[in-house]
Amino acid sequence: MDTNIAYGLMLVTLGFFGYIGYQAATERKLEADEYLSARGSQDWLRIGLSLFASGMGIWILFGPSEVGYYGGFWDVVGYAVSAATPFLLLAYVGPMVRDKLPDGVTLADYVRMRIGRPMQIYVGVISVIYMFTFLFAEFTAIGKAMSVLSDMDPLIPMIAVGAVTVGYTAYGGLPASLRTDRIQAWVVLWLVIALLLFVFAGDLSNLISDAKAYNPEDDWSIGSMSYMDSFKSGLALVIAITAAEMFSQGNWQRAWASENNEALKKGALLAAGLVLPLVFIMGVLGTVAAGQGAVDDPSAAFFTLLEDAHILIIAGFVVLGIALVCSSVDTLQNAVSASITRDLSDNKMNLDQARIATVAMIPLAIYLATGPTIGNFTFDAASVFGIFLFADLLAAATVLPVLLTLSDRIKSRAALAGAVCGLLSVVIYGMYTADLSTGIGYLTSPTNEFGMANLEVFVSALCGSGLVTIIGSELIGMQELPNIPNEEVANQEGSSESE
Repeated sequence: MDTNIAYGLMLVTLGFFGYIGYQAATERKLEADEYLSARGSQDWLRIGLSLFASGMGIWILFGPSEVGYYGGFWDVVGYAVSAATPFLLLAYVGPMVRDKLPDGVTLADYVRMRIGRPMQIYVGVISVIYMFTFLFAEFTAIGKAMSVLSDMDPLIPMIAVGAVTVGYTAYGGLPASLRTDRIQAWVVLWLVIALLLFVFAGDLSNLISDAKAYNPEDDWSIGSMSYMDSFKSGLALVIAITAAEMFSQGNWQRAWASENNEALKKGALLAAGLVLPLVFIMGVLGTVAAGQGAVDDPSAAFFTLLEDAHILIIAGFVVLGIALVCSSVDTLQNAVSASITRDLSDNKMNLDQARIATVAMIPLAIYLATGPTIGNFTFDAASVFGIFLFADLLAAATVLPVLLTLSDRIKSRAALAGAVCGLLSVVIYGMYTADLSTGIGYLTSPTNEFGMANLEVFVSALCGSGLVTIIGSELIGMQELPNIPNEEVANQEGSSESE
């Protein structure tokens, strides 16, 4: 596509979303709580569309097809399931968290109430690492997408998207993001349906054959829906991504923005139902690209299917890319700001300072998205994947101790010990299978010999943290039992015998 046409489409699309966000911000005067939570203002459809839009970043044009290009059937299924399971969990545990803490904003608010301030800081740090990495990865992706589609300088769409989204999120907070999410969700849904109909409008039998075929040229690529031996790597994706997404505070902000528990549950289920098939189809298209042969950039495998597409189709993908990146970036900006102002600063930052934090993160995110080298560390695709996996492992070791506190039987000290022991379990697993240095290495690089997420490492983190939390709570409960007056214990025993 001609670069000038792409510039025009990008600016018009950004201008439209900027206007929607600005209008939402000027409707009423915002206090700090409304800015961060939009408390109780959204029905189930709005919540569902917002969760869908905020979850569907431009990564969907890259991640699933790259997984499909390299992996097989279970990798594609695992990626699709991992995109939906956070919403399914939110539908189940979100109402319980809301009931226990009606005035919360982030999951770490709940963590502080149940486990204490140190754990709130820890969860806040995990959340910021994960979300900020996601943020600059989205900027990287829109730069690459616009470059592939129109030969645009990648830095220009990064700056344009950053400027527009930070403009309406810093001014209007979560209410502005929620308003734009609804429009972006409908734009994404209609464009994706139309564009996928175009992709599948050709010879469907050839598409199916290519999806089943093995890559004839790239030895690193399995890329076949016929390959069924990737169950472990597919399950590793589900565990790693689901655990990390539970600490994505954008989802939790929307939990409290829901008008009631029913709205949250139905909205989260709607988002899961929209996300799963879409990610699965994009993953299958990655295997189609692999079946046709090697590609220069596997992360952009999907785009090889558009090489002979009409200019209107390319134009549709330009608009789609901008809608996708805006929907996720504005959510991440609000969520990181909420974690900083509520969790890390102990809720001591006022509204103006929250806005400053929102604006300040964008230049840094764009800078990191350009792939700089800082010291001996280069922010390339491999290193960003490594940061994601590190945050995923921290989340996997923490998610069960946090969620188990929904039960009154779980003790705060045991949950805190469980989170620590989740990481110790990883070290122990490494010592058992190899040596101490391997176990310690798994903490920063939880990968297998193929460089993918190591299922056993993540299972060790989950099981170790969960078992220590449960067993520790029982032991603490047994120690507390003698403090009950003897006559009260006798009355309880007599009551149970009469029953």
